[in-house]
Amino acid sequence: MKSLDKKLIQNAKGLISTVVDVAIDNPNNPDSMNFFQADTYRFYFLMSFMKEFFEGNEISQEYAISLVPKKYASRIKRLQILKQSVKLNYIIESDSKVDRRRRIYKPSKILIDDFLKYADVVNSSISKTI
Repeated sequence: MKSLDKKLIQNAKGLISTVVDVAIDNPNNPDSMNFFQADTYRFYFLMSFMKEFFEGNEISQEYAISLVPKKYASRIKRLQILKQSVKLNYIIESDSKVDRRRRIYKPSKILIDDFLKYADVVNSSISKTI
């Protein structure tokens, strides 16, 4: 077997350490980040939802639940996670100004602050390992 590149192994170890110690098992992670890291669907949803928000896109209910491929969760589970996020005050639900029947979703101030701090810690950790 061909020997493995030591630099690539070091990079892999840095990635593993960052993902596990800093991003996932960090006891300083806020409750909102822990909620969204509970399973693959939630984490994928968080990343997609925040990306859409930061890009200034309006997020309707149908759009929110379509952000993650169907293979990760059923429609019912996707709706449940969205509604649970609203109930926990991580996501704010409001009526559309154009169509009162349409629901619009935005991250709460808590989620925005938690996410930005989380991203900063993860990015700082990645920078240190490179």
